[in-house]
Amino acid sequence: MLSSILCKIPFPFLPFHRKKHPRKKTAVGSLGFFLALTLLIGGESCLYSADWQSKTPSNTSVEVSHPTKSTPSKSQVEPIPAEIVDDSHTVPVASSQAYSGRSPISLPREGGQIWKEYDITPYTRRVTTTNRPEQAMTDWILRDTGYEVWHGSPLGILSVTPKTIRVYHTPQMQARIAAMVRRFTGTQAEMYAFGLRVISIGSPDWRTRSQKTLRPVITQSTGIQAWVLRREEAAVLLGDLRRRSDYREHGSPHLLIHNGQSNVVSLMRPKNFLQDVSIQNGAWTSGFQQQMGQIDEGFALEFSPLLSEDTKTIDAAIKCSMTNVEKLHSVEIELPQTGGPQPRTKIEVPQLTQFQFNERFRWPTDQVLLIAMSMVPAPIASGGATTVTEFFTGKRDRVEMLVMIESRPQTPTAAAATTAQPIRQAQREARSYHGRY
Repeated sequence: MLSSILCKIPFPFLPFHRKKHPRKKTAVGSLGFFLALTLLIGGESCLYSADWQSKTPSNTSVEVSHPTKSTPSKSQVEPIPAEIVDDSHTVPVASSQAYSGRSPISLPREGGQIWKEYDITPYTRRVTTTNRPEQAMTDWILRDTGYEVWHGSPLGILSVTPKTIRVYHTPQMQARIAAMVRRFTGTQAEMYAFGLRVISIGSPDWRTRSQKTLRPVITQSTGIQAWVLRREEAAVLLGDLRRRSDYREHGSPHLLIHNGQSNVVSLMRPKNFLQDVSIQNGAWTSGFQQQMGQIDEGFALEFSPLLSEDTKTIDAAIKCSMTNVEKLHSVEIELPQTGGPQPRTKIEVPQLTQFQFNERFRWPTDQVLLIAMSMVPAPIASGGATTVTEFFTGKRDRVEMLVMIESRPQTPTAAAATTAQPIRQAQREARSYHGRY
């Protein structure tokens, strides 16, 4: 405080600068010495303060931060807006946001993206067989557009709720989303249901009589064949197959699936085996306990159909997986023990045969799709019962799996009844996106 006052005193008028009576020790001389000492201590800060005030504009407010934890008052000046410069545009944000990691005020538009919202309540209110009908729309949008377009450049946003789909993307992508939404919400699609039959045949020689009526469809998975048939040709083929002694039909023959929804035909059973042993309480002297493993053995087919906007073609996503435990290999292992003979126990190592494919098909609505999955282990019988061959040899018979899919037009009364009654088949209630795409 004293140094700041002394800074305002003109330098020539300080008492100790007067050279009268230099050797006389007076009160004035003592006062001058004290003032000189004060100037030596506070002079540097005084000069710095003068220099700082001379370089600071008079109309600029300056905030000095102190290492205290006091809350800033409301009278403090807000940070001056800064700019984050991108390659193609400039987005104004607050300077504090650039360091705190907050989102910018506006979204990037390097690809000319636009924001749109789509009402999907006509579809979600109509489908009552699942708790999350909007999930089917998410799945089909990702199948049609691809997964990577929402996680790269340009920036894309997709949000789906039971009432609204919100999309931020380019106009071209918005057009694809709009067309996909119309395929779900259109009233014409409500008049169609889809029949699915899963059949097993003991021998592939059924092709001998039916080869002339089968028109092949290109597939991507190795060992998978697909054909399309006219409805009357499919009826004749189904009649011939039913007269065979090795014909088996799995699941409900009257299964109906709504447009866009997914349905799972599952013929699985759990198979337990001794996988390992572990110590108790962190020491082998305390004993050991068995660790059991479990394998879901059998056949599972997931089917999701979607009509085109004009209802002339069908898109279907089909995912199939089969797991067969051929044998359990027994292995003896020694258990550490202090003193005495080493105890032994057995663990089991499964020998598996697995088969899976994930295909997307498109065919005319007035025709039937037939898929053959080669010779695979026979699906688990109803109730998990074993066949005679499996009982004596421990191995299941080999069969050829056939899947037959057709669209079935419905009257308004039948469509309303089908929509009101839940399907008695395992519906997929997806809770995460892991492993879905």
